[in-house]
Amino acid sequence: MNMIRLGLAAMVLFAHSFYLAGAGEGPHLRGENLGGWAVAGFFALSGFLITGSRFTNGLGEYLVHRVARIYPAFLACLAVTVLVFAPLGFLHQNGTLAGYWTTETTPLRFVFSNLFLEMKNYDVAFTPANVPFAGSWNGSLWSLYYEFLCYLIIAAIGGLAWVRRSPVPLALAFGVSVAVYANLPSIMPLLQDTDFSLLAKLVPFFLGGALVQSLSKWVGLHWAGGLGALAAAALCIFAFPVWGGQLAGPFIAYGLLWVSSVLPSPKLIRIHDVSYGFYIYAWPVQQLLALYGVHNRGMTIYILASAAGTLVLATLSWLLVERPVMRAVRRRRMAAVPTAAPATAPSAAPGALTAGSAKESLSPPADSLTEAGITTVGRR
Repeated sequence: MNMIRLGLAAMVLFAHSFYLAGAGEGPHLRGENLGGWAVAGFFALSGFLITGSRFTNGLGEYLVHRVARIYPAFLACLAVTVLVFAPLGFLHQNGTLAGYWTTETTPLRFVFSNLFLEMKNYDVAFTPANVPFAGSWNGSLWSLYYEFLCYLIIAAIGGLAWVRRSPVPLALAFGVSVAVYANLPSIMPLLQDTDFSLLAKLVPFFLGGALVQSLSKWVGLHWAGGLGALAAAALCIFAFPVWGGQLAGPFIAYGLLWVSSVLPSPKLIRIHDVSYGFYIYAWPVQQLLALYGVHNRGMTIYILASAAGTLVLATLSWLLVERPVMRAVRRRRMAAVPTAAPATAPSAAPGALTAGSAKESLSPPADSLTEAGITTVGRR
């Protein structure tokens, strides 16, 4: 599945390239750019994997794993932004670093205002400027807040015995989430809350993946099911222009899971999951390259240079932050229960679709979500 997530992260980079290079909005499908559809895939896969983690872990252990997977790399990214990217931008714009630490938005304010995943500031010391998309060092990080809210939703409902025993509760929750989004124009005047509208847009994808997880004891991966799921997803998307993507959530999840089971993947990618780091570092790398005019050399060069630079930072994030933290969490758990038998998931049918805690990972979701008049690329 690492290959699929990395491919989705690459789609996000590709989609952002047009905005950050000042080259328009790029290819769209049913009013959404390719990065937005990649987000749908991220959330659907995340719903499947994270629900599997919740079903096989107690609440405390589940939350420890979720925080360990998403938060340290996020903090490291904030630090790299104020220690590397923003100083380079400030030096390029002003010819000196004098005043960098005291110019609004100050580096420390950037870190502390964004400390709890909800992005409130995107610029650092009036950088980046002199680029097509000024004032935002990382317009992708906003989505991690909504990702974690989905973690909390599944933490709450996943602790109920009925939810663990039967797919009916998650099917109902998924149906309600689609209905809420379909009726969002009627709900928004009552709430007037952009955060709610974004959460309403993303939750159906996450719960769609969760529903597939709840059915995994009875439903296995098969080529006919995979192709059928992808066809059903396309049918939903084209039949219902506004909320068809949300309705397709379970089909997107199953289709991507099937593709991941047949797609060849290099051994390095199977071992090293750099997709999260690729996602969180792509935007600042692209902004830095735009600051130095690389985008003026053509989109192909800009995109390839962005991907190469991002892959380096993503690899460092995995090797120096993400993997060590996850290993430390696992060692802590093993030390806490040295004589305990391994937890076993409920029995599954032969060939059933499974993803226990050993496969859990974060799907780094996020991109511009522009449907219903909501523009969130570099949202400030």
